[in-house]
Amino acid sequence: MQGTQPTRTSAAYTPTDRTVPTRSADRASYDKDLVHSILDEGYVCHLGFVRDGSPVVLPTLYARVGDRLYVHGSTGSRPLRMTGQADPGLPVCLTVTHVDALILARSAFHHSINYRSVVVHGVAHDVRDPEEKRAALDALVDHVVPGRAADSRPANKKELAATAVIRLDLDEVSAKLRTGGVDDEPEDLALPHWAGVVPLRKGYAAPVADADLDPGTELPDYLAVL
Repeated sequence: MQGTQPTRTSAAYTPTDRTVPTRSADRASYDKDLVHSILDEGYVCHLGFVRDGSPVVLPTLYARVGDRLYVHGSTGSRPLRMTGQADPGLPVCLTVTHVDALILARSAFHHSINYRSVVVHGVAHDVRDPEEKRAALDALVDHVVPGRAADSRPANKKELAATAVIRLDLDEVSAKLRTGGVDDEPEDLALPHWAGVVPLRKGYAAPVADADLDPGTELPDYLAVL
């Protein structure tokens, strides 16, 4: 399985025992710009924690603000309740992954994917400060569509009370990625099986207006450029 080693810069997270891969370590990177770009491109993270001695992994929305992630949820959700109850916080593992291409090899063993992923270890904390909570919710909305928070009604007191936000500092972090093409064994190159890369593309279809939208409401510029 072919891969290239990511470029390292001085602005990097410090590797730890938990962030150094036990396999294909050459694909790991601790470069902050790379980590941030992978996080900023995604919409959904998977948040892992332990509940009653058993592992739980939940998909949820997130947003990055500097070296901090904010994760959104209902006040009734398990991780949000546990984060508020835990002291000094809830140990978690958060992941984000993008699949960029399918790698079809001549041998079944060497089939693979090109991907970019980030794994974050840390302790999640309940956001209770009203100003930080509002800023975090704005960041979550703008992460989905930049500029949307200023073009929508802010949450009212009832909605804020029903919404929980947890924060997770980006401290123990690593990225891992695979690029390149097929990596078949030399003795398999003459086999009569198609091999190559199937790139995956992410795109946006034309926005569909709500049925009850006021006829005079125009499509915002930030949606027109998607």
